[in-house]
Amino acid sequence: MDGAADFFDPAWSTAVPDWEERILRGRSLIPDLPLFDAVADKALRIFKRLRVPDLIGTPTYGEVCEQWVFDLVRAIFGSYDPETRRRMLQEFFLLVPKKNGKSAIAAAIIVTAAIMNERPQAELLLIAPTQKIASIAFKQARGIIALDEDLKTLFHSNNSIKEITHKTTGAVIMVLSADGDVVTGSKGAFILVDETHVLGTKVKAPDIFIELRGGLASRPEGFLLQITTQSKDRPTGQWEKELETARAVRDGRLELPMLAVLYELPPKMAEAGRWRDPKTWGLVNPNLERSVSTAYLHREMRKAEEDGPEALALFASQHLNVQIGLGLKSGRWVGADYWQQSAMPGLTLEKIMELSEVCVVGVDGGGLDDLLGVSVLGRHAETKDWLHWGKAWADRDVLKLRAKIAPELLELEAADELSLVENLEEEAVPEIVEICLRLQEAGLLPEDGGIGMDPEGVAAIVDALIEAGFSIEDIRAISQGYKLNAAIKGTPGKLKNGTFRHCGQRIMTWCVGNAKTEARGNAVIVTKAQSGSAKIDPLMALFDSVMLMSWNPVASGRAGMNDYFAALEAAS
Repeated sequence: MDGAADFFDPAWSTAVPDWEERILRGRSLIPDLPLFDAVADKALRIFKRLRVPDLIGTPTYGEVCEQWVFDLVRAIFGSYDPETRRRMLQEFFLLVPKKNGKSAIAAAIIVTAAIMNERPQAELLLIAPTQKIASIAFKQARGIIALDEDLKTLFHSNNSIKEITHKTTGAVIMVLSADGDVVTGSKGAFILVDETHVLGTKVKAPDIFIELRGGLASRPEGFLLQITTQSKDRPTGQWEKELETARAVRDGRLELPMLAVLYELPPKMAEAGRWRDPKTWGLVNPNLERSVSTAYLHREMRKAEEDGPEALALFASQHLNVQIGLGLKSGRWVGADYWQQSAMPGLTLEKIMELSEVCVVGVDGGGLDDLLGVSVLGRHAETKDWLHWGKAWADRDVLKLRAKIAPELLELEAADELSLVENLEEEAVPEIVEICLRLQEAGLLPEDGGIGMDPEGVAAIVDALIEAGFSIEDIRAISQGYKLNAAIKGTPGKLKNGTFRHCGQRIMTWCVGNAKTEARGNAVIVTKAQSGSAKIDPLMALFDSVMLMSWNPVASGRAGMNDYFAALEAAS
């Protein structure tokens, strides 16, 4: 939607700054808009007449839908100016929990669009993460047409190639693969993207959305409709961007020709766990007691509570649109439960150096498909709290070797918390040495043993540190596996009681959420094997630095600190 805001008509602002009050009072989340009533009313009449093919008795959409659906239909079609043949709102974003009839509603909207369409040979695209998911809407559309004698005459359905053709205009409803190469060159006039929360995490998702929006540029009468639930993990990749854009438009922070309707609890309610209260379920499930029942949600929540916190988080995300902050997977590291609450706003590496009486450095790295992580852990000069900052580097080939997590790695690079390099030894290692030198020059490193690392695969780092003037006594080998038990078990306690604070970095939140544990005798270990393809190297570097700090180190001297910070200020 680049450049769209430049031509945005303020009369068509879709901002709903009072959305929290509206959702609590059960009011419409769609603002008053200067709709073209004749078009809106015609579309709604068509929509209401269509029959729902997978409900007993095949009732009409007019008989089974709630008012919020009708409001959405009017907004979508009523934003079309029949004189200029231009749609004032070209994008629509609907976030609604599972079991609220989203695919059935979307299919009926696409059929309505095919009937209302004026463009010869227009393409109406059904796009989803997989052919199977996209076929759900296609099957629904085909069923809608089969139940109406007039529509059976007007349309021809070809199930083998999954296309429905309007016999008069030649417009085609078709299923397209989410593969970027297939979407490339498509000329969709009306586009349905189903389950954006899954599609948006794919590596090619940014290219797919560029292609889809590019096609709309030459079809001003068209629209892009995204309809999705919340994700099962913390939003990432293109999905995160689409979700944040929709929220920004809704909140009035961004002006775009988009209508965003998000059925989610106000953040404070969600964070306070109010979603556990059945009284709140109807606020985010607009079809409650129609396509989804309170009794069903009760059963699902009870089962999730029995299965543990991970299952409960999944229930909340899928049925109540509660955004997951950390990927609480099976066997998670206990520290994940307290990580987010321990973030200290405004904390940076420079601030840690300024506040700390001593700092230690942990390093953990791997091969071409791993991250090279560094952790700086300081001890506050007054409170004695531990303060953490981390960073990582990776060979750029990791984007190919670990394509599944490539979107997240690119986001981390954009946040300047991960550096993607062509050669780790030539680009990453010097940066790590520079960090250690800064701490040494500031008098913050201990006399010896202030740098700790897994002894495997770190020869280049050790050599570079020695060459920079560090002694071998400054570098400690930190045994891994069960010998990290003290750090793995001890850190959660400090997180919970508030004596461990961190910078709130995305890379650490991601790694903490990725970490899985296993019992090994009386010890608990976090291993890369247990965590799978997801990365935890910066967290392992943190554990290395925790081991060093737990030995109560004393700084070599802070005599030069005032001069150090004076020099920094002068340089800036």
